[in-house]
Amino acid sequence: MGEERGQASVEVVAALPALLLTAIVALQLLAAGYAMTLADGAAEAGALALASGGSAAAAARGALPGWAAEDVAVAVEGGTVTVRLLPPSPLRSLADRLAVTSSASVRPAR
Repeated sequence: MGEERGQASVEVVAALPALLLTAIVALQLLAAGYAMTLADGAAEAGALALASGGSAAAAARGALPGWAAEDVAVAVEGGTVTVRLLPPSPLRSLADRLAVTSSASVRPAR
């Protein structure tokens, strides 16, 4: 029985990298989901601005928090506003793979 002393500590230390990796993946997926919610709101804001005759790109960018200023691309084509947003990530290549896109459209008033 004396040989098993400290076994639990060794197991915790061995499992720690897997637990940290799991936590990082979970946080990254949450960040991607949050980015999707932000992109949805920004596309809708841009479409509403477009419908009222304003600048869709400026409205979409204005609907996003400051950290997203360099990570967003807004495209306006006809009555459709498309927002592509990179989620916050410690690795740029990972953010590129998890980029989210959202579109909102408006019809001309009759």
